[in-house]
Amino acid sequence: MTMKTALLHYSAPPVIGGVEAVMLAHARQFVQAGMPIAVIAGSGAASALPAGCEFFPISEMDTQHYEILRLSAALEQGQVLAEFEALTQRLTDVLRPVVTRFDRLLVHNVLTKHFNLPLTAALFRLMDEGATHGVYAWCHDLTWTSPTSRSKVMEAYPWNLLRTARPDVSYVAVSMQRQKETAETFGLPLEKVRVIYNGVDQQALLGISPETSTLADRLGIWDSDLVLLMPVRITQAKNIEYAMELMAALKRSDYRARLVVTGPPDPHEINGGACFQELLDLRRRMNLEQEFRFVYESGPNPAQPYQIDQASVAGLLRLSDLMFMPSHHEGFGLPVLEAGLVGVPVVTTAVPAALEIALEDAFVFSLNTAPDMLAEQLLNWIEENSQYQLRRRVRRDFTWQAIFQREIKPLLEGSR
Repeated sequence: MTMKTALLHYSAPPVIGGVEAVMLAHARQFVQAGMPIAVIAGSGAASALPAGCEFFPISEMDTQHYEILRLSAALEQGQVLAEFEALTQRLTDVLRPVVTRFDRLLVHNVLTKHFNLPLTAALFRLMDEGATHGVYAWCHDLTWTSPTSRSKVMEAYPWNLLRTARPDVSYVAVSMQRQKETAETFGLPLEKVRVIYNGVDQQALLGISPETSTLADRLGIWDSDLVLLMPVRITQAKNIEYAMELMAALKRSDYRARLVVTGPPDPHEINGGACFQELLDLRRRMNLEQEFRFVYESGPNPAQPYQIDQASVAGLLRLSDLMFMPSHHEGFGLPVLEAGLVGVPVVTTAVPAALEIALEDAFVFSLNTAPDMLAEQLLNWIEENSQYQLRRRVRRDFTWQAIFQREIKPLLEGSR
C-alpha cells in the first residue's frame, strides 16, 4: 500500500518565505514521483501548490492568527496566559482527524521555533496519544540557538518543548551547522540528526521551459559532467567531424562529457540529408552514440525529425558548460555573442565575432590543434575553474530531484 505523507508548517505558498519555498519543492517532487502528498498549514492556498497535492488549512496554525499573536506576545515576556491551554486543546482536537490520515508527517520548524507554541504543544499531545505516525522534525531554524530568539524562551513549559527530544521523532537538519545545533539543543548524538540539504530547481532558475527540460533529459544533459553545445545547423562548414574527434578524446579520459548539436541539416544544401547520414555513420563507428547527440534525432518520436525554436536553443545554452564552435569558416559567428550574454564560456576557431569582439575573452584554437591536445587543454581549464566546479557539483548533487531521489525518498521508505 502506498504510504501517505503530509508536510506541516505555520504557512504554505503563496506565502513567501524560505521554508515555504522548500515545502513547495518537496511537494513537487512527491507529485512527480507519484507519491501521495498533502500540506497542512495555517495559511496558504491550494492553487499555489502542485496539482495533485492536497491542502488542509487550519487557521489557528498561522503565526498571525489573532489569538496566537496575543499569546505569543505574552510568552515572549515569560507569561503563559490562561487561554494557552484552551487553544492548545482546540488545535489538538482539530488536528487529530487530519494527522491520523497520514503515515508520515514532516514537521517544518514547529518543533524547534517558538512562533506558535500552542501548536507545538498540540503536536506533543497528538504524539503522546499515538495519533501521529512517522514524525520527522525538519529543522531549518532553532529558537534556543538563535541570537535574536534565545531571550524569548525559558527553562519551563511550554518553552522547553522546543528542546525536548522524543524517541518517536526523527530529526533532520538542513546543514551540518544546523545538525550540530540540533544535536546540542536536544541532547542527541550527532549521528541521530540526519543532514538533508536544500536544493535548487534548475528549470525555474535557468528559465527552462518544460519542453526544453524534457528534451535535456532525453539528451542526457542532467547526468553529464561537462556539456558542450554547438548551436548550429548541420553543414560541412561547421566541422562537426572535428567535434566528434574531440568527444572521442574526452571519452578516453573517462570524463562524462556530452556534446549537443541543436540545428537540423541545412535545407539550402542539396546533399544536406546525405551529409547528416554520413555523420551518423561516423558517430556509430566511433562508438559515440551517447556522448554526441543531435537534437534533430531527439524528439519524442526518434523516428521523426525534430526541430526546436530559438527560445529552446537559448535554454539549452544556459544549461551548457561550454559553447563549442569548431567551424572552418563563419561570416560572423553569432553564437559567440549569445554565449557571452548568458555567461557561458566560448571555445571557438577564429571566427570574426571572436577575433573582433570577444578578443581575449574567448578560447580561440586552431584547427591544426589535435583533438587530443584540445581535450587536454579543456580538462585542465575546467579542473582549475572554480565556477565550473561549483556548477557541476550543484547540477549533480543539489538539484531538488537529486536530493529527493538520493536522500528524502530513501529516508521515508525506511519508515515503512
